[in-house]
Amino acid sequence: MGMATRVPFVCAATTSPNHCNKYCGVPPSLPLPVSSYSLRLPSLSFSSSLGLLLPLKNKESGTERRVGERFGVVAMADSNKSTVLVTGAGGRTGQIVYKKLKERPNQYVARGLVRTEESKQNIGAADDVYVGDIRDAGSIVSAIQDIDALIILTSAVPQMKPGFDPTKGQRPEFYFEDGAFPEQVDWIGQKNQIDAAKAAGVKHIVLVGSMGGTNLNHPLNSLGNGNILVWKRKAEQYLADSDIPYTIIRAGGLQDKDGGLRELIVGKDDELLQTETRTITRADVAEVCIQALNFKEAKFKAFDLASKPEGAGSATKDFKALFSQVTTRF
Repeated sequence: MGMATRVPFVCAATTSPNHCNKYCGVPPSLPLPVSSYSLRLPSLSFSSSLGLLLPLKNKESGTERRVGERFGVVAMADSNKSTVLVTGAGGRTGQIVYKKLKERPNQYVARGLVRTEESKQNIGAADDVYVGDIRDAGSIVSAIQDIDALIILTSAVPQMKPGFDPTKGQRPEFYFEDGAFPEQVDWIGQKNQIDAAKAAGVKHIVLVGSMGGTNLNHPLNSLGNGNILVWKRKAEQYLADSDIPYTIIRAGGLQDKDGGLRELIVGKDDELLQTETRTITRADVAEVCIQALNFKEAKFKAFDLASKPEGAGSATKDFKALFSQVTTRF
């Protein structure tokens, strides 16, 4: 399998400055559910100093309504959920992460960040999807407020120059749109996200990068003269130095196949690139992103991620054990 099959930018989907799937925006907080008790607030006994709702007696029946207990249960249930923002939620991997979070409403309050209204429409136009540009630090602040965790899936994406004809033995040439070079997206854009998350008190950042960053001469760096792996690595280092609990996932070549069917493999320093197991499905990367939020064994760690072919080994189910294999902080 040649290196050319590993163009992991696709892993973080943005397209061009006018069609950004992967350097994106975030939605407003979801409204709290209205309970029947909240409609009767004028009849409640309220302690302003403690914020407690106390049991009331029904004047007609003389029976107690333990309103405070009901509100306490609702508040506790909500507090057990984590609000998670996925940036690059319009990209191919980002969409999967966002969807997986939405499918687990008992655990997570999902948010997405996309760059354009078009991208927002493409993923359902929900109120929890914000529109913002990660290159503009001010435009993403509202999306990051009041979240518990941030999953960064933004990335510059090279465009293929027109006129490529593989039947003539030509090699494709790539370029980056003005304003959408890796330095602007993968470095400045990710730095803006990390800074905003730190200011907002975010408890955990999961950053998805790419294998190959130890090799300055990696073919991916030559695409469009963007040095994309160099800038991704710089953002990873910035996150590791930020004092925020982090998980850095350097994915192998991304495949559009079903997840949950393969044995996942972790490595370090691009050693997996020397093997035959250097690809992984987007769905499996998405699942690892979410699982990393659940285990302390995933915090303050960076690792390469790939998988065995389907049918070789057993599908990974124990993510705590997977993260426990990782010993590298960077």
